[in-house]
Amino acid sequence: MRLRELRKSWWPDVSVTQAELAEALSGRKRASVQLISSWESSTSPAPPPEDRLNAILTFFSSRRSIESRPYRLVAEQELTGEESATRALLRDELFALRAAAVADAATGYPANPMSIVGRGPWHYKEGPILIVCSEPENEAWPSIPDPDVAKLSRLADLDSLFELHGHLRAVNPDLDVGYVSAREMTETDWTAHLVLLGGVDWNKATSNALRLTPVPVTQLSADDDPSRGCFQVVTETESLSFSPEFDIREDTHVLIQDVGHFFRAPNPLNRERTITVCNGMFGSGVYGAVRTLTHDIFREKNADFLAQTFTGDAFSLLFRVQVLNGIAVTPDWTAPGTVLHALAQD
Repeated sequence: MRLRELRKSWWPDVSVTQAELAEALSGRKRASVQLISSWESSTSPAPPPEDRLNAILTFFSSRRSIESRPYRLVAEQELTGEESATRALLRDELFALRAAAVADAATGYPANPMSIVGRGPWHYKEGPILIVCSEPENEAWPSIPDPDVAKLSRLADLDSLFELHGHLRAVNPDLDVGYVSAREMTETDWTAHLVLLGGVDWNKATSNALRLTPVPVTQLSADDDPSRGCFQVVTETESLSFSPEFDIREDTHVLIQDVGHFFRAPNPLNRERTITVCNGMFGSGVYGAVRTLTHDIFREKNADFLAQTFTGDAFSLLFRVQVLNGIAVTPDWTAPGTVLHALAQD
């Protein structure tokens, strides 16, 4: 994971793609995107050979590596004194991590193989992290709060909130993780890492996020006919729509497949933070979007899918969420036909 962090954020203004790094490292020994992916895997990373690791740390020790395209590997003997000092620090760190990984592989007993602390797409280097929840607009709450009614009862998507809040706290034990209704957001709240649950009908923060960020995805709903709601993707080259599926029994629509939306981008009101949207046409899609990266069976597989599919900091995924007997089943993004539309943003 450290190698992936270097590639994506070592230089604040440049995110190097796996393909660009592979080309720069090729030299005498050809490198490939698949090879770099194996070194960066969040599930079973392969420690890179020492000569490859030496090349990687040389690449990141000099800004000259990315001064022109294609990116290149500066010869070690050409490094300046400052660049050599940077390389020495990187060498100590990366070779220590490699030694630990090799030792773990040799013994078969990683230091803490089950820990999710500090790992995965829900790991943040700093906080705060704020989950923004929907609050049904057709609910009339009493002016004097009922002491027997929990505040949480006002919020929608409680299953998604419960699942995600616990996971975020587990992955980021030292950071502040909170939740708030979209109606109650303050000016300061908008500067945090935001995770928005639910769609444009009840969560106005989701509406604002989609308006302020470059994602070309629109959510349309039709209260009089749920089967007519859809997600639309409109770009210069395509116009697509994706709708949930129903089993129509007499006059009843039984949801059997929802459409989920997972979207992440830099927070436009604080570029040092992010906005993540977990959405669906119905609550099943919201829950499916959350569970893709929290479910203990699928989270690492789906995290690897993100790492291998997207190289930038902004991306959008629309996908199927199967609903069996009213229960949303966690999507496997690697399964054929699950992902409906994937789009990276600049």
